[in-house]
Amino acid sequence: MIWFKAIDKALCDKLDEGLNGNGSLMKTLGIEICEIGDDYLVASMPVTPDHHNPIGMLHGGANVVLAETVASYAANFVVDTDKYYCVGQEINANHIKAARKGMVYATARAIHLGKRTSVWEVKIANQAGELTCISRMTAAVVERR
Repeated sequence: MIWFKAIDKALCDKLDEGLNGNGSLMKTLGIEICEIGDDYLVASMPVTPDHHNPIGMLHGGANVVLAETVASYAANFVVDTDKYYCVGQEINANHIKAARKGMVYATARAIHLGKRTSVWEVKIANQAGELTCISRMTAAVVERR
């Protein structure tokens, strides 16, 4: 297991509410952590007209928000959060296949876990398991002061 300490759905749901409890972009877009593995994290997001671009398919920016969310959560779960926190430093995304309805699922897996950065690959798939987007995010590991 790569996680610094045990994590569960309740912790993820609490984080979705934001530090002040007033919500977050995850709540706005309906992003939820739905699976926690020993070395991966999966988040889901509905594909509704609120998530569409003007031509009726999932907005590419929504894919990026989903990818950064699941990778950022994962990055923070591998460090001692009493001493460090992680933030997105760079992200890219290749949009492979359009999604117009249903759900998409983003799976984050570590490529590199270092002292100052971690790198995460995120594959987003539709309900049929077809790859719709692939992303890579670098997280900066920042010491708390």
